[in-house]
Amino acid sequence: MDNLTSVLIQWLLEPLQFAFMQRAIFAVIIVGIVTGVMGAYVVTRGLAFMGDTLAHSILPGVAIAFIVGGEKTLLLIGGLVAGTLSAVVIGLLTYGRRLGEDTAIGIVFAGMLALGIGIISAADNVGADLQHILIGNILAVTSEDLVLMAGIGLIVLLLVWLFYKEFLVIAFDSLLAETLHLPGLRLHILLLVLLAVTTVIGFQVVGVAMIAATLVTPAATARYFTNRLNMMMLLAAIIASGCGIIGMYVAWYTHIAASAAIVLLMTSLFVLAFLFAPHKGYVWSLRVRRVSMSAET
Repeated sequence: MDNLTSVLIQWLLEPLQFAFMQRAIFAVIIVGIVTGVMGAYVVTRGLAFMGDTLAHSILPGVAIAFIVGGEKTLLLIGGLVAGTLSAVVIGLLTYGRRLGEDTAIGIVFAGMLALGIGIISAADNVGADLQHILIGNILAVTSEDLVLMAGIGLIVLLLVWLFYKEFLVIAFDSLLAETLHLPGLRLHILLLVLLAVTTVIGFQVVGVAMIAATLVTPAATARYFTNRLNMMMLLAAIIASGCGIIGMYVAWYTHIAASAAIVLLMTSLFVLAFLFAPHKGYVWSLRVRRVSMSAET
C-alpha cells in the first residue's frame, strides 16, 4: 500500500516539476470556471450552435492579429474584436424576431469562417503556423497570458453576478422581460458578448475546433443533476475544471493533444450522466418504467 501511495504521489507530482505544466493547469482551471458558468446559459437557452459560431467567428481577428504582429496579447485582442462584432451583429439580427436565430447564426458563421479562411490562404506560410488556433496550444501559455485570462474571466464572472436576475429573465421568459421593462436588446447583446469573450479566452486552451464542447458538455452534464441555474453553473464549472486538470495528466502520459483529452473526458462524463444519473438518467427511467408496468399488471 505504501509503495502504491508513493507511486501515485510521484505520478501526480512529476508533471508539476515543470513551470509550463503549472501554468497550463492554472489556465484550464480559469477557462473551466468561466466556460462552466457561461455554458449554463448556452444549454438552458439552446445556444449550442451560437457557441460554435462565436468560436469560429474569432478566426478572422486572430488571423489578422497574427499577420500584423503575432504576439499572444494581440491574438487575444483580435479574437475579442471579431467575436464581439459577431455577437453584436447576431444580437441585432435576431432581437424582436427580425430574423430566425438559426438563420442569423448560420449566416454569420459562414461569413466569418470564410473570411478567416480567405485571410489565412492569402498570407504566406500562415496556415501551418495557425494550426494551434484550431487545436489549442495550452503548454505555450505564459504568465502574462494567465494574468490576462484571469482578468478577462473575472470581468465576465462579475457581469454575470451583477446581471444574474436580468439574464435569468431574458433566458427563460422574454414576455416577462418586456413586462418588467428590461432593456432586452442591450441585455441580449451583452450576454452574447460575454459568450464571445469566453470563447476568446478558451481558444488557446482547447482551440477553436473544441471550445464549443467546453461550453456545452459540462453544463449539459450538470443539468442531469440540478434544475437550478446557479447550481448548474457551479457544477458545470467544477466538471469543466476537473476535466481540464485530469485531461492535462492524460495528455502528459499518453502524448495526445491536451484539447482532445479534455473534451473526451467531458464527453465520457456526459455519457455516464445520460445513462446513470439519478431520476433523469436513461437506466433510471427504464427502471421506473418497469416498476410502473409491474404495478399496473
